[in-house]
Amino acid sequence: MSIALRQKIRKSMVRAIVDFEMLQDSDRLLVAVSGGKDSTAMLLLLEEIRQRAPYSFEIAAVLLDQKQPGFDVSEFRDWLLAEHGIPLTVLEEDTYSVVTAKTEPGKSYCGLCSRLRRGILYTYAFNNGFTKIALGHHRDDLNETVLLNMFYGGKIATMSPKLLSDDGRNTVIRPLVYVAEADIKELAAALSFPIIPCNLCGSQDGMKRAKIKAMLNDFSRDYDQLGTSIANSLGNIATDKLLDRRLLNQAQGTSTYSSSMSSLISE
Repeated sequence: MSIALRQKIRKSMVRAIVDFEMLQDSDRLLVAVSGGKDSTAMLLLLEEIRQRAPYSFEIAAVLLDQKQPGFDVSEFRDWLLAEHGIPLTVLEEDTYSVVTAKTEPGKSYCGLCSRLRRGILYTYAFNNGFTKIALGHHRDDLNETVLLNMFYGGKIATMSPKLLSDDGRNTVIRPLVYVAEADIKELAAALSFPIIPCNLCGSQDGMKRAKIKAMLNDFSRDYDQLGTSIANSLGNIATDKLLDRRLLNQAQGTSTYSSSMSSLISE
C-alpha cells in the first residue's frame, strides 16, 4: 500500500515542480520540517525525487525548535537518520514565549508564530547559501485559504506554489500543492511517522481555519471530489467573469474610465 501511495504523491509533487518550475539544476533546497506529517512526507519524497531527477540539486532538512513545552525532537531526528539516511539540522529559538506573551486572549497564535518562524528560517537560508525554501502546505491548505480569504478577507487569494519572499532574499516553493491531506495522513500511518505534536496552534479551539476545514469535510461527504474541484478552480480562473475591474479591463481590452454617472454615488 505504501509503495503505491508514495508513487501517487511523488508523481503529484513532480507535476507541481514541473508546472511551476520550482527547481532547477544546482539548486540548494532548504526543506523546512516541523515534525508534522505534511513536511515529513514532503521531505521523504523530495529525497526520492532528487535521486531520480534528470538534474542535480541538494536538499537539507531544517527544523526550528520554538521551545514549546514538551517539544522533543530527538526521536524524530534519530528516525530520519536511521530509517531514511537524512540528517536534520535543528535551530533553537524561543518564539513560544514571545507568541504567548504578545497574543491577545482568544486570538489565534498562528499569525505571529508563522511570521517569527519564517523570519528565522529565511535568515538561516540566506546566510547559508540556499537558493530555495520548501514549505509543506498541501492542497487542502490552499482550498481552506481561498475560502478564508473570501469569507473573512473580502478577496480571492490562496497560497502561491512559488513566490519571492517578502524580504526579497528567498524563493519559496510548495511542492505539495496538488497533494490531498488524506493521502498524506495515510502515508504517515503506513510509515509510522514519529509525529511531534504542536502545543501552540493545536492548543486553541474554534479557530477560523478549523471551521472552514470542518465545513469542507461536511460537504465532502456528499461530493468526494470537492477538494479536487476547488483546487482545479484555482488554476482555471475566468478573469472576465469576476468583479475585479482591473481583470475585466485587461480581459476585454478596455481601459478604466470615469463615467459621469459616478456623481450619483455621492448623492
